[in-house]
Amino acid sequence: MNFDTIIAFIFMFGLLVFIHELGHLVFAKRAGMLAREFAIGFGPKIFSYRKDETLYTVRLLPIGGYVRVAGDDPEIIDLKPGYHIGLEFNSSNHVNKIIVNNKSKHPNAKVVEVEQIDLDHELIIDCYDVETEERYQYQVDRKAIFVMDEKETLIAPYDRQFGSKSVGKKGMQIFAGPLMNFLLAIAIFIGLGLFQGVPDDNPVVGELQDGSPAEEAGLVTGDEIVSIDSEPIASWTDFVRYVQERPNEEINLTVDRDGEILEQSLTTMSVESPQGGEIGQVGIARHYLDDPLLAIKFGFTQTYDIAVLILQALGQLVTGQLSLDALAGPVGIYDATDDVVQTGLTSFIMWTAMLSINLGIINLLPLPALDGGRLLFIILEALRGKPIDPEKEGFVHFIGFALLMLLMIVVTWNDIERLFM
Repeated sequence: MNFDTIIAFIFMFGLLVFIHELGHLVFAKRAGMLAREFAIGFGPKIFSYRKDETLYTVRLLPIGGYVRVAGDDPEIIDLKPGYHIGLEFNSSNHVNKIIVNNKSKHPNAKVVEVEQIDLDHELIIDCYDVETEERYQYQVDRKAIFVMDEKETLIAPYDRQFGSKSVGKKGMQIFAGPLMNFLLAIAIFIGLGLFQGVPDDNPVVGELQDGSPAEEAGLVTGDEIVSIDSEPIASWTDFVRYVQERPNEEINLTVDRDGEILEQSLTTMSVESPQGGEIGQVGIARHYLDDPLLAIKFGFTQTYDIAVLILQALGQLVTGQLSLDALAGPVGIYDATDDVVQTGLTSFIMWTAMLSINLGIINLLPLPALDGGRLLFIILEALRGKPIDPEKEGFVHFIGFALLMLLMIVVTWNDIERLFM
């Protein structure tokens, strides 16, 4: 394995997932939701750090990430009448710690038997003192801690839960993840435009390769190609296509050099195409424009153009024009990243932006367990005027997640097979 590729892949994966989940986290907090965990990866924890209300973790399997919001999944706090629990109090005599088991490890806790408990709305505990059998009602602090197996978890009053928020806030919290991926791609392309310039759509000569047919023919940087073999050339794409289709052929160029029309003849080189076969080249690099405003425009237009290409490919997949073999999982993406890394830093940065767009689009597909699937349920909630039964929605997402994991296994197996073909 190439060490540079490993570092590049870890950085790229971490950045894309981090940005995506950061969108979910920021909008959850802005909406007043309790974000219990911010995770990069799935599976066993290999690193964790708690700050304020949120546990930040890095997990073993690099197949995504998640933000766990209170009420976003079935709540973990479920105390019923008859339970014996320990209570600790703050200076206002409000319950600030609820101990479910291992009460002997908390000698200052008052042991009571639950008669009725509401940790969502009223935040009260009706109980009996185990020793005196006297009945009490205690107010629970909004930031009380629930302790089970010595693991502490904040309670989540209903107004801190996902389900308590408006349709707009819930939808924005879910949409924020893909949105951040699109914004990351836009920022990357703007940065590239500012750093190296914006690719010129016009057929203008950029840098010339030493000893190339173009240099030997006398072309210079800034020449604009008007026509080749009397065929008009309107764009850089037209120029590249015309040359590539004519390896080892003599061509006649008409160029505009500062208003002066010149005729130049040259014979193209023949090089091997990445897709196989021979293509023509003349040793001219594309011209780039140094314009901050164009760089900003380039960030948006490039993101849009790549998004369109990805959507077209998805359409071909749905219609059967592309097979599942065209999909790539983590192994396939790593292999492609290895090829990209070899071509230089700029190519790797562009590859990262393309994958960010791809991640944003894939997550918006209306499939269970993806952000798009969850947005679909929120749209249904808006149309019905009430939410779907959480248990039914959770079951749909569970089945969807299981099918996605199965698809991931199939795609990864195909990736591995391709590596050894």
